[in-house]
Amino acid sequence: MMNTHYSLTDLDFEEQFKRGILNPEIFDHESHLRLAWLHINKYGVKKAEEHIHDQLFAYVSHLGAGHKYNKTLTIASVKAVYHFMLRSKSDTFKNFILEFPRLKHNFKNLLNAHYGFDIFNSDSAKKEFLEPDLLPFD
Repeated sequence: MMNTHYSLTDLDFEEQFKRGILNPEIFDHESHLRLAWLHINKYGVKKAEEHIHDQLFAYVSHLGAGHKYNKTLTIASVKAVYHFMLRSKSDTFKNFILEFPRLKHNFKNLLNAHYGFDIFNSDSAKKEFLEPDLLPFD
């Protein structure tokens, strides 16, 4: 039984997610960040935003949780990961998350520095990407 996304190679992790067969038990906050890191490295930040939005919406819809999807949170998360990647010296996601633990442990506060309103529970934020009103992303 797999208990963590680290039990999968980057390629297997990305492929299983894209195909909608990734075990939801291992798809936690950190694996969302890993997905963003992988896609930014592979496709660049703009394509990563598009891919992750499309794939994550399909994934959660397949699981019957499409109503929980939040487009602003998804795009903002990719932008936040990219912000730290620009400052990173890491060549693996494991090292990256050790280098910037705030992404894993203090993520909500990180996003609250950009948004003066609650993007986590906003119906508008769930449906469309809302630009930050406090601090722009890179």
